[in-house]
Amino acid sequence: MSEKRDYYEVLGLKKGATDDEIKRAFRKKAMEYHPDRNPGDKTAEEKFKEVNEAYSILSDPQKREKYDRFGHAGVDPSAGFGGGGFSGFEDIFSDLFGSMFGGGFSQTARRRSGPKKGQDLQKSVTVTFEEAAFGTKKQIQLNKYVVCESCGGSGAELGSQKVTCTKCNGRGEIHMTQRTPFGQFTNIQTCDRCGGAGEINEKPCQDCSGQGRVRKTVTMTVDIPAGVDNDSVISIKGQGEPGSNGGPNGDLYVIISVKPHALFTRKGYDLWLEIPITFSQAALGDEIIVPTLKEKVSYKIPAGTQPDTVFRLKGKGIKSLRTSKHGDLYVKVILEVPTKLTNEQKKLISKFGETLSNDGYSKRKKFADIMKDIFKP
Repeated sequence: MSEKRDYYEVLGLKKGATDDEIKRAFRKKAMEYHPDRNPGDKTAEEKFKEVNEAYSILSDPQKREKYDRFGHAGVDPSAGFGGGGFSGFEDIFSDLFGSMFGGGFSQTARRRSGPKKGQDLQKSVTVTFEEAAFGTKKQIQLNKYVVCESCGGSGAELGSQKVTCTKCNGRGEIHMTQRTPFGQFTNIQTCDRCGGAGEINEKPCQDCSGQGRVRKTVTMTVDIPAGVDNDSVISIKGQGEPGSNGGPNGDLYVIISVKPHALFTRKGYDLWLEIPITFSQAALGDEIIVPTLKEKVSYKIPAGTQPDTVFRLKGKGIKSLRTSKHGDLYVKVILEVPTKLTNEQKKLISKFGETLSNDGYSKRKKFADIMKDIFKP
């Protein structure tokens, strides 16, 4: 137990974190250590498994409650806390006092294996900006364990039977007893031949070597809902790897990565766009064409529009994941000053500038007035 890190520490959280905080931390850590992003990195692979294990406990209210009370022992079937209460402590103290007063000391290991949920899987999927906004379907391939078709997951040839394991005589455990100066020490371990079941296949399935499952590349279609964003996670129940001893399949977590757009940037469900305009458009006003994700719309900018002014187009953003509402489109106008002028154009601009007084430039006038106050004679 002492070798395992605290599950909250693994996810970078403090005890008492909310469900949303746990989910966000899991997504971040899972993306950081995902095998697809760290090919061949064994350290990242181990951390990825550690993150998944931590999330499987802290995302389950019952398991989390036991973990908060008893630590790793509370969620480890071999520790005697599985049924709740303090039965595990009673067994430990009973064995300890027995050894002190001449009895035997029993170190209890895992009993017969019960149903166990299959391994959860993760898959990264890249979509375009438009696909994230409007939703799409994506085909993905997973290399994973699936139930063996030949034996239906039993691990045995058709028509064969289960027989008692001769190594543990059907107990599912191996008892090893040692005598020490402190009394008799009995170590109970899960039988490595039958995996704690107490039975083995008389004739193991040849296709899966008695494992009940085989590794296979599976192709499936995933529905990407409208409104997903970078690091959004789509949970698909039962599409992970098969469980053992009658346990349910694991789940599949599809992590979304969105390609950037050439024009738009996204903030939540709102879109932002920068449009360059000329001096004459800003000074006199003009009707400009504004692109949205669906179409082009006309928008009239007023005379005297200042650089970096932001206009809002209501409902032209991205659809919310959970409602029918849409975000807004924010258009920021950027004043572009011409860089290539003919001599005639320069003269015209110069003459135009001479016709304007500071009254036409409110910010310039205010700046000049402040300068006069600062540098009074």
